[in-house]
Amino acid sequence: MIQRAHVLVCMGAGCVSAGSELVKKRLEEKIKEKELDVEVRIIGTGCMGPCERGPIVLVYPEGAFYQKVGLSDVDLIVEEHLLKGRVVKELLAKDEAAVRVSKEEIPFFAKQEKIVLANCGVIDPENIEEYIAANGYEALARVLERMTPDEVISMMEKSNLRGRGGAGFPTGLKWRFVRSAKGEPKYVVCNGDEGDPGAFMDRAILEGDPHAVLEGMLIAAYAVGSKQGYIYVRAEYPLAIKRLQIAMEQARKYGFLGKNILDTGFSFDVELRIGAGAFVCGEETALLASIEGRRGMPRSKPPFPATHGLWGKPTLINNVETYANVRHIILNGPEWFRSFGTDSSSGTKVFALSGKVKNTGLIEVPMGITLREVVFDIGGGIINDGKFKAAQIGGPSGGCLTERHLDLPLTYESVKEAGAIVGSGGLIILDENTCMVELARYFLEFCQLESCGKCIPCRVGTKRMLEILERITQGAGKMEDINELERLGNWVQQASLCGLGQTAPNPVLSTVRYFREEYEAHVIQKKCPAKVCVSLIKYLILVEKCIGCGRCAKVCPVKAISGAIRKPHFINSEICVKCGECKKVCPVNAVIID
Repeated sequence: MIQRAHVLVCMGAGCVSAGSELVKKRLEEKIKEKELDVEVRIIGTGCMGPCERGPIVLVYPEGAFYQKVGLSDVDLIVEEHLLKGRVVKELLAKDEAAVRVSKEEIPFFAKQEKIVLANCGVIDPENIEEYIAANGYEALARVLERMTPDEVISMMEKSNLRGRGGAGFPTGLKWRFVRSAKGEPKYVVCNGDEGDPGAFMDRAILEGDPHAVLEGMLIAAYAVGSKQGYIYVRAEYPLAIKRLQIAMEQARKYGFLGKNILDTGFSFDVELRIGAGAFVCGEETALLASIEGRRGMPRSKPPFPATHGLWGKPTLINNVETYANVRHIILNGPEWFRSFGTDSSSGTKVFALSGKVKNTGLIEVPMGITLREVVFDIGGGIINDGKFKAAQIGGPSGGCLTERHLDLPLTYESVKEAGAIVGSGGLIILDENTCMVELARYFLEFCQLESCGKCIPCRVGTKRMLEILERITQGAGKMEDINELERLGNWVQQASLCGLGQTAPNPVLSTVRYFREEYEAHVIQKKCPAKVCVSLIKYLILVEKCIGCGRCAKVCPVKAISGAIRKPHFINSEICVKCGECKKVCPVNAVIID
């Protein structure tokens, strides 16, 4: 039976954490209560994108895009929209220009081009029939019935798809290396170990469209001659693991996984490996070691996994987003894929947009889009109309792009030339209140803690660099420390064993390169220009503004504030612990940071 209305409820991790499971349950109860359950269908989907607006409910055929839907809003949607046919305007997106009914009218979506995320937010990821209805497994059938493995690889080469895990290595070339490698059996591995703070691209794909990843692996396996695959996902992604397990069971039941797939004689199956959450396991040789049951530590290359991978056998490793691109290239052709992006960086890229922008969430944009378009057109600009300062791109071991890079096309080459990396797609926007020295210290601390310790440059070099940054942010730095940071950073980059160590100094080197004056202010003036570093600031009360209400003194945990009622108050800097509580409660903004 064709339903009168479809109600899509975002069940991505962001919306689930905001309460979308309860909203969906209440919708189902209310629709049944109103006897609408025959003509209205409720569908839980993957991530729709604008995570900070969750829980999100999308109602078709009107395409009404309801955001921040609470339990109390459910009755209103059912009574007004589904019973009376009136869109609930107060739950729609609004901006200075207008109330936006459909998501196509919302600027956040206007410049996006969804290929990998095409099914996320549209189909039920736990229902294989919805995936099949969206041309799912059609590419696999086409490959098995009409194409040779060499033809599949040639199509990948012509598409110019580059690995989306960070390095940007040509996917077709990697597949050809594995196919031509000697040794049996061959393995296909999916790297789903996404450990970057602020990054959730692979997570959203696995949660929203797990069959697309399986189909990509199946096609890759046929191309390189593999019968066994592994998907490596960290245990911190329970929803992604659950949906992958469901997808694998369904694929086996429908004959897409296992022996004699689609009666073509081709066999391939997949096992799930759950990692404990070590950042270094995102590095391919460390990941392979973890799958084998050993400690996740990298090894020297060459030999590369293409010839010496799992248990010493030829192994193909791509990440989640890379595999999710494959079926679209098979169905639409390499020329179509190259119509997006630039000559050297084809297709689209999924970014996790976060930080100090008005619109955060998961976005997919053509490669070559400028940073300005991402920050201001999609992100909506800086929160509170503040000033853009920089963008940390590529995760904790990426690098920063500054105001001068706002018109820089986001491609593998241009971002690298600017001293950063595209990485797996983490993109954190920073405003003028961000201390770039503290930012570098924060990311280096993460990389230092996640270092496996196998090679000295990474283990010791990042430790020495972190000590210097801690001195600088505490007001004990010296001018020669800045040059020493650069010297050590370059040395760690060149001498470290794996990608973690080779990229760990990037945040430090790029901030020294573009924000050297901030480092010098910390060292010479003992000042933090952004007023973030606790050791370099102090709280003061402006006598001319203070009304003597006493609120600051009441919340001070160490009794550092004194003064009579209706008289100006004072802060004893020797006692003050700089918690900032006094500033939060002052009704006249008399408390300032110096």
